[in-house]
Amino acid sequence: MEMKVFEHFHIGTLELKNRLVVSAMVTNYCEPDGSATEKFIAYHEHKAKGGWGLIITEDYAIAPKAGGFVRLPGLWEDEQIKIHRALTERVHAAGGKIAAQIYHAGRETSSFVTGQQPVGPSAIREPSMPETPRALTVQEIHDVVCQFGDCALRAKKAGFDAVELHGAHGYLVGAFASPFANKRSDEYGGTIRNRARFAMEIIRDIKQKCGKDYPVIYRISTVEYVQGGLEIEESKVLARLIEEAGADCIHCSQGVYSSTQTIIPPAIVPRAAYVNNAAEIKSVVNIPVIAVGRINDIEVAESVLLSGKADLVTMARASLADPDMPNKVLEGRENEIIRCIGCLQGCAGENGKGNCVRCLVNPLTGMEDEYDLSPTAEPKQVLVVGGVSGCEAAISAAQKGHKVTLVEKAGQLGGQWIPTAVPPGKSEFTSLIIWQKAMLKKLGVQVLLNTEADKALIERYAPDTVIAATGSKPFIPGFIKGADKEYVVHAHDVLNGKVEVSGNVVIIGGGLVGSETADTICRACKVSIVEMLPQIMRDGEYSPAFYMKQRFQEFGVNIYTSTRLLEIGNHSVIAKHGREPFTINNVDYIVIAVGVRTDSTFLEQLESVDCSVIKVGDANGVKNGYMGIREGYEAWLRL
Repeated sequence: MEMKVFEHFHIGTLELKNRLVVSAMVTNYCEPDGSATEKFIAYHEHKAKGGWGLIITEDYAIAPKAGGFVRLPGLWEDEQIKIHRALTERVHAAGGKIAAQIYHAGRETSSFVTGQQPVGPSAIREPSMPETPRALTVQEIHDVVCQFGDCALRAKKAGFDAVELHGAHGYLVGAFASPFANKRSDEYGGTIRNRARFAMEIIRDIKQKCGKDYPVIYRISTVEYVQGGLEIEESKVLARLIEEAGADCIHCSQGVYSSTQTIIPPAIVPRAAYVNNAAEIKSVVNIPVIAVGRINDIEVAESVLLSGKADLVTMARASLADPDMPNKVLEGRENEIIRCIGCLQGCAGENGKGNCVRCLVNPLTGMEDEYDLSPTAEPKQVLVVGGVSGCEAAISAAQKGHKVTLVEKAGQLGGQWIPTAVPPGKSEFTSLIIWQKAMLKKLGVQVLLNTEADKALIERYAPDTVIAATGSKPFIPGFIKGADKEYVVHAHDVLNGKVEVSGNVVIIGGGLVGSETADTICRACKVSIVEMLPQIMRDGEYSPAFYMKQRFQEFGVNIYTSTRLLEIGNHSVIAKHGREPFTINNVDYIVIAVGVRTDSTFLEQLESVDCSVIKVGDANGVKNGYMGIREGYEAWLRL
């Protein structure tokens, strides 16, 4: 296929087979001592086999106390070189090129992680972090410069094709360059050149130790999206200084921890939303520029390159969703691409909990070292019943070589996943269902639509195993007085288009479903949310919630938190905040979004069937989409 994304390209002396880049993403796959694990190696090896031009690893800490996470890779001592050489050798054998991102977290870490007070250019706390850092002395700055150069040399000895100096996202190098963090009055503060001095000295030290031909990529936050932070014109100056120091490429990211929603943008953010920042940087430098930020479709990546706004494109989360994307495109298998939906549940969401990175739409990600999907020697007859988790179970079981029949009582596949795509910015969620349909067809799974599963159907098919993925149903708690009125409806019915609401609408329940229902109707209705907890969307991810709250302000959604519903009156809602009851009058519709319960209709019939039964998704207890998909996929492990 002739596309610009598949052209060969050079970063300095490094030749790449295409312009597709996987940027650094924290995986938490390494050991606390910085050692690479088999999981870490297999994860990168899979991407190399999948055809990506350049893989950039997550943050290699330059010192034992330099990390922002406990389980980062490290190259702060020579003894670590050998284990990381195993990584580069496997990647090279798979046809890939790999760069080590080297970094110091600076003030964007905590003593909880490192055991000591964070450091920074100045003793100023990052607003999203719990501690005020200690300002580095000039001598300490010189020492850190040497640590970066030594780390880069170890990376070269370990076989990395390049290093990326992490100067973005508010970490130490980026903090020195930024007026948001750097308030120094010596040679490392004040003017742009002074603030760039730290980064320039590091680049020169790397080049002196590794050789002028060893490629150095510099990652920059082109705009930090905080008051007093870097803006594009100042970053253009910074980029020219970085080029002057000897960098071979500039990787254009954005944001700091206080604007983390821009670093890993969710589905509501337009595709390639920040590419014009990269174009601005490209306009003032002569070295290659990489664009990043919601570029999760190969056609969008192609357009970015054809427009001349960047020389390479980063598709990081797209590589989590499908490490094999480049090869699938080249082989004409676009319908088999698993597409990132921007949900953030398996990647940023799991990182935020301190867990290893995974992916909602691809449960194999991060498990390459553990899961073996080669055909089983003992294929079974498997009957799968239910929605999107059931589709996932049917696909993985068929990949293992089992004979699978999928039963769906509705006229289309997807179940409750269908209304998840209705709220603004979530249209990409349907791509999962589209991919599942394509794979079910390819794998020869028999699909029975408009078919009610019952004991008789099980007896007719006589499967070895039934996988029940029959989901859940919304409910109205019995303690809600007045819930039987005709203008009281379920949130799921609103999202499914079964009920049309208008006028003054009160939503009972401010979890993800209730909030997304409000987001869906607030442009046409006057909306209020009543939530018992102190905040809404506690079951959602930070960045989607950030943007949703902005829209609630824009469209005048009233939010009552720490508020208990007392009664549904005559077109009114009586609630209590603290000790004070209050009434919302002139209500046209009341939408109940207080949760769902497992649908046990089919499950009760399984108690007397003569075969093994596996419950997945909400049929095995209510859970979020990430866990539901994962549980469906992993059903093959129990066959």
